[in-house]
Amino acid sequence: MPSPRTRLRLTQRGRRVLATVAALPAVVAVSIAVISGGGALASSEAGAPEGSFTTITVMSGDSLWTIAEEVAPHADPRDVVDAIVRLNALGSGQLDAGQTLAIPAEYGTES
Repeated sequence: MPSPRTRLRLTQRGRRVLATVAALPAVVAVSIAVISGGGALASSEAGAPEGSFTTITVMSGDSLWTIAEEVAPHADPRDVVDAIVRLNALGSGQLDAGQTLAIPAEYGTES
């Protein structure tokens, strides 16, 4: 006598588990792509050409504004700060004593 066939029934919790397990490889693949893609993007930049900037060392108490006024006393400090931030790819205006900053050559020679 053959045994009776039963249909596979998934509960709500079973469906969630199955969906999570099925989506996990896609989430891992996207995460790896984002992480490795960001590194490739950052490393592919050529950077500023040699001779297009000078460097200074940040002293205790220095701010971007005081540095801008010091290296380019006749220029608008807002423009100088913006150029320094862009050249150094600074995420914030926070500076640390001993930090080396690149100063665009157009401002570095004005002292």
